Amino acid sequence: MKFFIDTANLDQIREAQNLGIIDGVTTNPSLMAKEGISGESAILDHYKAICEIVDGDVSAEVISTDFEGMVREGEILADLHPQIVVKVPMIKEGLKAITYFSQKGIRTNCTLIFSVGQALLAAKAGATYVSPFIGRLDDISTDGLRLIEDIRNIYDNYDFETEILAASVRHPMHIVECAQIGADVMTGPLSAMLALLNHPLTDKGLATFLADHKKLNG
Repeated sequence: MKFFIDTANLDQIREAQNLGIIDGVTTNPSLMAKEGISGESAILDHYKAICEIVDGDVSAEVISTDFEGMVREGEILADLHPQIVVKVPMIKEGLKAITYFSQKGIRTNCTLIFSVGQALLAAKAGATYVSPFIGRLDDISTDGLRLIEDIRNIYDNYDFETEILAASVRHPMHIVECAQIGADVMTGPLSAMLALLNHPLTDKGLATFLADHKKLNG
């Protein structure tokens, strides 16, 4: 399973890249705003800066909700760098835009997926990725991981090439469980990835090794 980091923070992206654990980046307008990035020129420059740090795909989201606007923005984003994947919302006009981009060879990430039907439509339209938001489903007492499992089953039934990108990942068990049920990609915060490092027996074992080494070497 590929790991994407969900942030616009360049320091966190560099840290994850240096650790060798990420395969790409996802961003959105909220994450850009959190980093104080505003204005079209600054946002485009920030996307390019992200592409210079990582080797994999970088999802860049359109703001428009009409077909013409999404196409205009998406083409600008796609021209920024070969790593850019145009992030498009799961709405009627978004499906139309995904179909257009697919025909033009522009890769897409269909975002805000909350049902199997939406994922099926996105795959039919030719989306490169679909992003089911598992954490937000959990927030309303719905099983987000079950959605990943159901999408996996349907995509395997019909050999869809669209990759399942588990989004809104909140904690390390989300990551492990997404891997177990066959998500192609997960995207989440660096904190969730680093939490996979932690185990009390690892800490205890290392403390014992260091204590023994100190005894033997004075």
